[in-house]
Amino acid sequence: MLHFLRELPKAELHLHLEGSVEPETMLELDPSLSTGDVRSIYQYSDFTGFIRSYVWVARKLLAPKDYALITRCLLERLAAQNVTYAEINLSVGVILWKEQDFEGIFSAVRAEAARSSVDVRWIFDAVRQFGAEPAMRVAELAVSKARDGVVAFGIGGDEVKGPAGWFKDVFAFTRSHGLGATPHAGETDGPHSVWAALELGANRIGHGIRSIDDPVLLRHLRDNDIPLEICISSNVCTGAIAALKDHPVRRLYDAGVPIVLNTDDPAMFHTTLTKEYEIASTEFGFSEPEIRGLAANAFRYRLDHEVKS
Repeated sequence: MLHFLRELPKAELHLHLEGSVEPETMLELDPSLSTGDVRSIYQYSDFTGFIRSYVWVARKLLAPKDYALITRCLLERLAAQNVTYAEINLSVGVILWKEQDFEGIFSAVRAEAARSSVDVRWIFDAVRQFGAEPAMRVAELAVSKARDGVVAFGIGGDEVKGPAGWFKDVFAFTRSHGLGATPHAGETDGPHSVWAALELGANRIGHGIRSIDDPVLLRHLRDNDIPLEICISSNVCTGAIAALKDHPVRRLYDAGVPIVLNTDDPAMFHTTLTKEYEIASTEFGFSEPEIRGLAANAFRYRLDHEVKS
């Protein structure tokens, strides 16, 4: 099965660039660190701890060349797993918060993507707890780069501190310009958070695991063909799910909800896309035909063929 999973053509739709920085790459960024330092930072018991670590990583990215390095390393790892297509979340909200050179950074990551065998598109991500005004600045940049590979706008971060309703006008703006909508929801908050994200016009839901608690929502996702971007290891590492055995991935699938497997922040959650498929097989009983179907979903629900030119 492992050989089959490695050779299977795959796509990744929920992947944060800043969360992909492996310890060895971090040492290139900051030689004063040790591998042990980085590994200790990449350990957390809850979502708040993860966010602190994510901010720590982001603060180590000081210049366009740093973003180029992490993009190159990520794409090499994806290509080695036969990942042929990826929609990569770029934390533009954090870049603006750090008052960095956005144009230089985006040019650097695009140049690395152009050299890769992986077909890359970009999702610009805003930090929801920062509020609607900073998110609109990210949205405006996303619209301005729609012809440069940006296919969607999303919001991540703390669902409770940044409810989806704040961003109604922001998503209306990006959707009116043809971009997809990929908000995180139902990760650390309940099914009402997913409903709120759907009201924003979501093409896909980032995580959405708490949908399992609402049978009406499950039917809505199924009947309207709205996929959940499932990130099993992420949910366990952040404490969104108490234990691996409790993850609802199998129940969501059996309820007919479209799902796509992803890594979220692969370095920070000690995983790869191949490993996520292996977990689905070994821990949740997904058969080879079902695995092929999950892999096909990742290509089916990609956004590059849905957004307007």
